[in-house]
Amino acid sequence: MIQRKLVDSWVLEPGTGKAIELLRGQILRIEQIEGGQCVDFNCFNLHDYKEYMHCGRTRTLHGLHPTCGHFMWSAPPRERALVYILEDTAGCNDVMFPRCSANLYESVYGFDAHTNCHDIQAEAQREYGLTPDDVHDSFNLFMKTGVDAATGKPWIDRQASKPGDHVDLLALHDLLAVPNVCGADIMKTSNFSIKPVRLTIFEATEADLDAVPPLRAWATQRTPADFKVKNIKAERELRRDPDYLPSFTNTPIVYQDLVVELSAEDHALLKAHALTELYGDDEGAALRDIVFSWWHETYAS
Repeated sequence: MIQRKLVDSWVLEPGTGKAIELLRGQILRIEQIEGGQCVDFNCFNLHDYKEYMHCGRTRTLHGLHPTCGHFMWSAPPRERALVYILEDTAGCNDVMFPRCSANLYESVYGFDAHTNCHDIQAEAQREYGLTPDDVHDSFNLFMKTGVDAATGKPWIDRQASKPGDHVDLLALHDLLAVPNVCGADIMKTSNFSIKPVRLTIFEATEADLDAVPPLRAWATQRTPADFKVKNIKAERELRRDPDYLPSFTNTPIVYQDLVVELSAEDHALLKAHALTELYGDDEGAALRDIVFSWWHETYAS
């Protein structure tokens, strides 16, 4: 087996995102370090930011939980495959839920300054001159969701991704890829905590490229050359701002230990709880999950 050529690698810290020039034929691996972390992913055509990944088109073609062998598609009128999901070891993704936002945390939870996916992506893509208005719904990697058959309401549950689980995304065009560490630390999305993830770019091998199913070109996949208005009002080429300095909300994330004393009876109940199977020996994580789950069901449902 031919080994992929390494191009670059980063660790994406909680509360942050990164705008990455991902060129055609390159692979972006998004990898769990500790496990259990949702990652929001988005991308733009590097040479025309008005073409971007569209969850609605992707959802229509591949369902609510796209995985290995599926594509990420751009919005109408382009409707082109931008990314191919080459590998997915967790098999737990979502294109149903919108990104979390600052208003969500203030209106539901009372936090007027909380890390959130919209602001993280807006800040990351600012490096390339894009504004908060250019943020759009993201592909939610490692996020376990579904729909209640009786009520039709969507739900989010805890996920079980492990350290080393990863999704490999093969760029089919030159892209500006924008992954970010989902800021939902008080929801089940990332098991009530936010953790770093690893990003790695590889050059695709011939075997990787051969794995992409053939794509048909359609006359209705229109580009600006087909538009009735020929003059584009704003430059669409994306270029990095060399003076950009990141400024993410509430970062760096600071953790503070809180000692919770349990009676022998309460400790026995904790050890017997079903969540101990998910968290193993990390009793603190299991207790945090129980407390936040109770609060959410009592006050936020």
